[in-house]
Amino acid sequence: MKVKWEDGFEIRVRVEGGCALVSANRAGLRSLAGILLSLAREPEPGAHIHLDTYNSLEDGSDELILEKTD
Repeated sequence: MKVKWEDGFEIRVRVEGGCALVSANRAGLRSLAGILLSLAREPEPGAHIHLDTYNSLEDGSDELILEKTD
């Protein structure tokens, strides 16, 4: 799966009290939308992407895994 990141994207993920908060600037939201569309186009269930501070999220973010289930 190819991921296209918009220039200047910022994405943060924080999990507190069983609630996940994803906050992002415009470029980050557009990037996330592209990831979700790419996942939706994958032919097989189980396609996924891991996002964390080492892979695209802002420092201090919690890990986020997005997965297609169908």
